[in-house]
Amino acid sequence: MNAFQFLVEIVFDLFLMVVLLRFWLQLVKADFYNPLSQFVIKATAPLVNPLRRIIPGLGGVDLASLVLAFIIAFAKISTVMLLFSAQFDPVNAVILGALTLLKEAFNLVFWVLILRAILSWVSQGNNPIEAVFHQLTEPMCRPIRKILPPLGGLDLSILVLIIGLQFIQILFMDLIR
Repeated sequence: MNAFQFLVEIVFDLFLMVVLLRFWLQLVKADFYNPLSQFVIKATAPLVNPLRRIIPGLGGVDLASLVLAFIIAFAKISTVMLLFSAQFDPVNAVILGALTLLKEAFNLVFWVLILRAILSWVSQGNNPIEAVFHQLTEPMCRPIRKILPPLGGLDLSILVLIIGLQFIQILFMDLIR
């Protein structure tokens, strides 16, 4: 059963990350015509577009994508509860869904930062995915770079940001327990 539970959770988590990526792309106003952006938009459009008719944006924030992300997180928790624990508590599912959403948002930022760092080592700077990752992470790295400038040609802002995100995630999980 653990292998099947893993598959169910990974399918929900991957789609949740794509929906969160859509929200993040729109939040930072990343390049819409980039191939990665086009993939994210096309993969999420069948579910986000109908929600947009019901839930309008607010101040440039795409609330429909955020609501869809919460629905996916809630559906993941509910499915796991029903299939693998034989108990379903709707209040607990809502709380765990919100925590899952937050955890996956941290995971998404972490992996985008890791991929940006790796691409900066191997890419020649003309990779379209690297350009989107730069647009996504630069608003978070820029304030760190003002405090900690590049040392010896190395930009440590991504490392500092990864450590900070991991610290916040661990602190948050400790507070929840």
